Amino acid sequence: MHRAPLEFDIGSKLDSLVLAMVDSYQGEPSTQHIDRAVLPSKAETAELIDRLLELMYPGFIGRQNLTAHNVAYHVGELLPRIGWLAFRQIHKCFCYMAEQDSPGTPRDECRTQAEELTVKFLEGLPAVRELLAGDVQAALDGDPAALNKDEIILAYPGLLAVSVYRLAHELCAMGIPILPRIMTERAHAQTGVDIHPGAKIGSSFFIDHGTGVVIGETTDIGRSVKLYQGVTLGALSFPKDEKGRLIRGAKRHPTVEDHVTIYANAIVLGGDTCIGRHAVVGGSVFLTSSVPPYCTVTIKPPELRVKERDAAGRETEQVQFLPDFQI
Repeated sequence: MHRAPLEFDIGSKLDSLVLAMVDSYQGEPSTQHIDRAVLPSKAETAELIDRLLELMYPGFIGRQNLTAHNVAYHVGELLPRIGWLAFRQIHKCFCYMAEQDSPGTPRDECRTQAEELTVKFLEGLPAVRELLAGDVQAALDGDPAALNKDEIILAYPGLLAVSVYRLAHELCAMGIPILPRIMTERAHAQTGVDIHPGAKIGSSFFIDHGTGVVIGETTDIGRSVKLYQGVTLGALSFPKDEKGRLIRGAKRHPTVEDHVTIYANAIVLGGDTCIGRHAVVGGSVFLTSSVPPYCTVTIKPPELRVKERDAAGRETEQVQFLPDFQI
């Protein structure tokens, strides 16, 4: 049986629907960006991230079959595009902030600032690559399931999240607004790993598995730290001023010193909380106070109740205690 193609004609409803939507824009001005000039582009930021990752991991991401003879040409093609994308977004971010805070600020001031910081960002990329090489090595050293570094670069979500974080952190440290957060939140959506670009993370950092990790803005992490899935380095409370408004920029998140391991689903909260060097925090531990160096923290072993049924359906119950565990 032949059926006519399905059609939908909005017809006479169109005008009223348009008016209702436009009215809603006026009624909720906080969720629209109308009659304002500039805003960073999420689409161009996504392209910037992709091109930066191609630059950080040549031959793995983007163009393949690179050789010692053509890699310079490849970089020569990539850098101008990266520079243009970075400059456009940095310029938009500064113009956006000027529009919010100082209407009438000359665009030339935003342009000069954006040009200088774009060059500074590009000049710092080799140092970022050096940090990322240490992160890849830390993943290989920390995960017995890893076949080699190639697998880590191609497949590990933790490395992807850390890679984008390290690039965004450079921009954040320069005082560039909005753009770093758009970058890390894109990685968050892709990997399930939420790292604020303002966090400070030392070399040789490894997130195993990754999903559900949260690292807050004022977290300070040392060298050779390893986190498992579900770890939260969060805020215990939010300081407020005399009018009840949040005080921004205060130290709210923990400090994690060198060579610390934090196992799955552990929660560490508070700006005064410090996990000392070479400490181990076990799985599902909840911490709001500091841990001295070289200590291991675990929770009390859980009690398990196991019920057995015989052929007649009668139940007997056994209680089992698990040993102290970390994962």
